[in-house]
Amino acid sequence: MPEVAVYAPGTVSWVDLQSKDLEKSKAFYSKLFGWQPNTIPDPQAGGYTWFLQDGKQVGALGGTQSPDQPTSWSIYFATEDADKTAEAVKAAGGKVIAEPFEVMGAGRMAGFQDPAGAFFSVWEPGSHKGFEAQIGQPSTYAWTELNARGFDKDLAFYTKVFGWGTKVSPMGEGKGDYTEFQVAGTSIGGGMEMMQPPGTPSHWLVYFGSKDTDATTKKVAELGGTIMLEPQDFPGGRFSIVTDPQGAAFGILTMKQA
Repeated sequence: MPEVAVYAPGTVSWVDLQSKDLEKSKAFYSKLFGWQPNTIPDPQAGGYTWFLQDGKQVGALGGTQSPDQPTSWSIYFATEDADKTAEAVKAAGGKVIAEPFEVMGAGRMAGFQDPAGAFFSVWEPGSHKGFEAQIGQPSTYAWTELNARGFDKDLAFYTKVFGWGTKVSPMGEGKGDYTEFQVAGTSIGGGMEMMQPPGTPSHWLVYFGSKDTDATTKKVAELGGTIMLEPQDFPGGRFSIVTDPQGAAFGILTMKQA
């Protein structure tokens, strides 16, 4: 895979963190993953900060849009036309939270909510194409996962909006199925019926790669984060789920070597 790519429609092309305290977020993720924060100097950018690894963009950081918004990671799917995607979202039963708009010449984005309540965004590239660092490497974006209350209706929704194919695998007795979402036969994310406690809203969870899930998870706790799910094995490798000190959830993932 090239280090810089134009991402196919329906694939994950970007993630960013909306934070209530930008400086605390910069410090935490810099120590955890070794990312170098690079804040855009233009005042119109509102402090938007690239996270770099070896000089390549792996994600970004910005402020929350309202006092009620929690610190959280956001997922962006690539689109060639944000306006057409917005129309597709409406037709499939989703909600448009932010109509498509220009982002300082970098591209166009829009924000949505799926029928089960999970939020996601799309990115129509301009000068900013998406991730520069290779996906799936240590300390880079590695995977995304939809946890939904009413997964079947979300599956129908995303199939209509993005044309995703699916690969379904049983997770074991009493655990239901795990569905991988595919673009051109390649899995780009997964999803399942929500198994978390009542009150947890439907959501997309971002995973970052690690050479050692256990060591990275331990480091999260040492830096003031919280371990939500201790490291455990799955058929493809090992993972955990954690939050940063401000409560933003994310996963840590180590894939088995082929």
